[in-house]
Amino acid sequence: MNSTVKAYFDAFNAGDVAGMLACLSDDVAHHVNEGQVRVGKAAFGEFCAHMNRCYSENLTDIVIFDAEDGTRAAAEFVVNGTYLVTDEGLPEAAGQTYRLPAGSFFSLKNGQITRVVTYYNLADWIRQVRG
Repeated sequence: MNSTVKAYFDAFNAGDVAGMLACLSDDVAHHVNEGQVRVGKAAFGEFCAHMNRCYSENLTDIVIFDAEDGTRAAAEFVVNGTYLVTDEGLPEAAGQTYRLPAGSFFSLKNGQITRVVTYYNLADWIRQVRG
């Protein structure tokens, strides 16, 4: 199991944005499920601040897969969340809970994450929060 990716997920579940940032290269490319690629730790930190304002999430059933040469990793997991504050362009938030399968792909160099790509089913999330 890739120790950097494990530390990244441990920090996520602890709500430790600084811990997540410590796992990333300065020029990390963050590919989100919907939207533009964000480049750099500052952009990643801003994304985390926005997410933490709108959502409370904990990841369970995390399985990390490693490429033999250590330059890539992937993980599948379940996102268990609460929708706290309405996110622009999405349904109104009223404390709805949701549970979604998701996955992330990572590129790594010198023990740091240089690329994060995360996928989940947005239509399923919308169905869950709309009830």
